[in-house]
Amino acid sequence: MAEALHRKGPAGIVAFLLVAAGVASLWALVKLLPPGLWFDALRGPDPADARQMLAAYSVLPRLVTSILCGAALGLAGVLLQLVLRNPIASPTTLGVEAGANLALSVAMLWAPGLLAFGREWTALAGGLLAVAGVLALSWRKGLAPVSVVLSGLVIGLTCSAVVATLVLFKTHYLAGLFMWGSGSLSQQDWSAAVFLAPRFVAVAALSAFLVRPLTLLSLDDANARNLGLSIGAARLAALILAVALTACVVSTVGIIGFLGLAAPALAHVAGARRVGQRLAWSALLGAALLWLTDQCVQLAAGADGTMLPTGVVTALFGAPLLLWLLPRLHQSQQGAPLSSIGPASRRSAHAGRVLGCLGVLLVIATVFSVMVGRGLDGWHLSLGGELDLLLPLRLPRALAALSAGAMLAGAGCMLQRLTGNPMASPEVLGVSAGAAFGFAVALFTLSEVGRGAQLLAASVGALVALLAILALGRGRGGSSGSTLLVGIALGALFDAVVTALMASGDPRAVLLLNWMTGSTYAIDARGAAVALAAAAGLLVLLPLGARWLDIVPLGAGTSLALGLHPRRSQAVILASSAVLTAIATLIVGPLTFVGLMAPHLARQLGLRRALPEFMGAALAGGLVMVAADWVGRSIAFPWQIPAGLAASMIGCPVLLWLLSRRSS
Repeated sequence: MAEALHRKGPAGIVAFLLVAAGVASLWALVKLLPPGLWFDALRGPDPADARQMLAAYSVLPRLVTSILCGAALGLAGVLLQLVLRNPIASPTTLGVEAGANLALSVAMLWAPGLLAFGREWTALAGGLLAVAGVLALSWRKGLAPVSVVLSGLVIGLTCSAVVATLVLFKTHYLAGLFMWGSGSLSQQDWSAAVFLAPRFVAVAALSAFLVRPLTLLSLDDANARNLGLSIGAARLAALILAVALTACVVSTVGIIGFLGLAAPALAHVAGARRVGQRLAWSALLGAALLWLTDQCVQLAAGADGTMLPTGVVTALFGAPLLLWLLPRLHQSQQGAPLSSIGPASRRSAHAGRVLGCLGVLLVIATVFSVMVGRGLDGWHLSLGGELDLLLPLRLPRALAALSAGAMLAGAGCMLQRLTGNPMASPEVLGVSAGAAFGFAVALFTLSEVGRGAQLLAASVGALVALLAILALGRGRGGSSGSTLLVGIALGALFDAVVTALMASGDPRAVLLLNWMTGSTYAIDARGAAVALAAAAGLLVLLPLGARWLDIVPLGAGTSLALGLHPRRSQAVILASSAVLTAIATLIVGPLTFVGLMAPHLARQLGLRRALPEFMGAALAGGLVMVAADWVGRSIAFPWQIPAGLAASMIGCPVLLWLLSRRSS
């Protein structure tokens, strides 16, 4: 099949997709309007004929908008992959969608007058501000790929956490953001197409001038610099173009993910190798894919006209497509990490002293969270009998948060050392998304979902995700890059289903959001004991695998020379990280931000070897989660902010501060 695709080339694939989309469009148009009235509808629809008005101001604008959005996202995706030298780079990497979503949420709540100038400009400003933060953090590093990607992820997580918090507190005002965030191509006029068309043409023309710089960027920095390329300027130009395209699309139709990954991958498999070819064919394939996907969405609409958001269906189609494409990608397209995970600082640090300080801080934070709280009469220190009454309520939450944070941090540390990729985290593995999928299915299909049923459903979802990742990753050679891509694809597939359920408008969507954001409200003494036992077992068993974590990142050859079977050890590490993620997710929801942040915090503190780094990450993760649980419980009393959101709003700014210090 892959050989047939390669023989046909990207032109054959584009032609096939365009023909299929064209036939579907004609079929839908024939059902709506007799062919004899098509010209009248185009020239000037009769206001008295609803069919002509619908064709002229909804069907055709939607068709053109889908083509423009697909082309823009395909071009933006390949630009980011070329400039960052990483096949998992996508428009999401720079936090553009999250920044646009936050700007729109803030405007809807506190500055609705800004929307009078158009929602597009508000969202565009938010996306550009997010990117400005990424560039500011990465500038002193010469816009190095690892710095850009990590800064973008952290800023994106922060913006997403703030938006989710606003939605929880202002559900009635921001419920529409569920649909917008899922990517809806529904149109009522030509304004979106008119907005996108000139901007896409301008960016595409400017991209043509970057063919040579992007070709040189495919070399290492030293060779590119020797050939006269200003690396920072070239990266900045490509990033600005990709961001401009993404911001325009997101501000117009919402978030349509996965095209930025699938279209460039399909172009590469079809034979596009040169930079110019990849730019052109990625844009064309993105346009054809989104056009066909949107037509399928419309054909599958219910009798009452209801349909899923196109962005959700794009992920449902794109995830299996990417899984199928993975073994057909060249090895360099699968496994090239952004950067090896090395010491984050050149200063030396005494591991015992650092770990001791983290341990003391963790104990102090736990005691403080139990004894200090906020009530109807303000802040209060609980002692004696009052503390005895509050201890059964506060201590289980604190211990569960501590344990979950430690397990997620440990899983993230193992993933980052295994893959050599600073973006690796439990979220990338897809296990948290699988658990959320299982919980969502139970919530929407069962008449009554108790605590036991919730845990069982999430367990099944996490187990399915784990087995799928292990099977698909092993079937694709087991390389670190392919495993990451498998996790991304499966995570996107599960997230698409969950997002569709949250966009349905069902009141249970709020319950689902509460669980996904990581609330520890329902944790009891039994749940806390299970969490603490799992975390303690992790710390006891860790020294047995510390040598593996030191050796595996050195490569298969070195591992074999040192008597370590690389495939077997990688499978054990991957399975261990997945199990840790699943246990933590079952207890407090899919808290994945800590898995990304805590290993970076440990390395910034100078912990370099596997065992100290792992211990430091676990302590830092527990510390962040304990602080997050206390902040979420107290800061907005009597309302509560879920610990997962509070953790991201605490940990992400801390990590951004450390990154800025590292840059300076």
